[in-house]
Amino acid sequence: MAADPVATTNETPAAAPAKGGTDWWGEAKGLFWLILAVLGFHSFIAKPFYIPSESMMPVLMKGDRLVVTKYPYGYSFVSPTFHILPFIPGRVFGSLPERGDIVIVTPPQSGTDYIKRVIGLPGDRIEVNNGVVSLNDEPLKRVRSADRIIPVDANAQCDPAQYPGARFTAPDGRDYCRLPIYRETLPGGRSYDTIDVEFRPRADNFGPVTVPEGHVFLMGDNRDNSADSRFSIAEAGLGGPVPWENIGGRAEFITFSFDGEGTWSPLTWWGSLRPGRAGESLRPEQDSDSAK
Repeated sequence: MAADPVATTNETPAAAPAKGGTDWWGEAKGLFWLILAVLGFHSFIAKPFYIPSESMMPVLMKGDRLVVTKYPYGYSFVSPTFHILPFIPGRVFGSLPERGDIVIVTPPQSGTDYIKRVIGLPGDRIEVNNGVVSLNDEPLKRVRSADRIIPVDANAQCDPAQYPGARFTAPDGRDYCRLPIYRETLPGGRSYDTIDVEFRPRADNFGPVTVPEGHVFLMGDNRDNSADSRFSIAEAGLGGPVPWENIGGRAEFITFSFDGEGTWSPLTWWGSLRPGRAGESLRPEQDSDSAK
């Protein structure tokens, strides 16, 4: 019986792909899209923020890390992560913040972000007399609360020049800072704690000024140690009421906080975390008894 013929072909087998090579173009494209996604999220949804000063104590401390949402007030020329755009009037999907919101603001003619609290809206008349804020000729409700005792650390040094007589050593041998707290309540009942250490004429007397259309008046909760709408740009302040276009977002909650005692070594980071601050909301409380 004859054998079946063997099928033959003239096709040459395809060469196997080279092994061990790196697709640098593919890697670069992947990295590009990753960076673009992160920048887009930071610019339009939310971004982390670091507190570099004590101007918002006692609510925020130097060393706090927090989340800032970008969408509550719409978008403006300061919304992108990097402030490279010139001033552009107006906002996309814009809305004004509420009194009491803690916001990120980029002062006019500056690329540095500040964090302050909204006190006045367009049309409001703002005045400060002996540390008491008046809104539309009505003093805000202000109640003396219990002193706040804060441990002294590298990020909260209780400088005697800023807090005279506040630093003391407790029986446990550790230094603490005793800060006078005043609970301030806005029309509508939103309330928050402020610090007022002593009478300082430059900070405790201001105005009156009327907030122009399309502007907001901002103040720090640490009233004697905050460069805000009470101070000029030359004094590192905000130069009065700020255009709403310069508002970059709303502070939402604290993620974690460092006391400044750590080093660049990750082994020291856990020990420098401040306890009890993670997850703390930054929205003002609602005092129903003070609502108007």
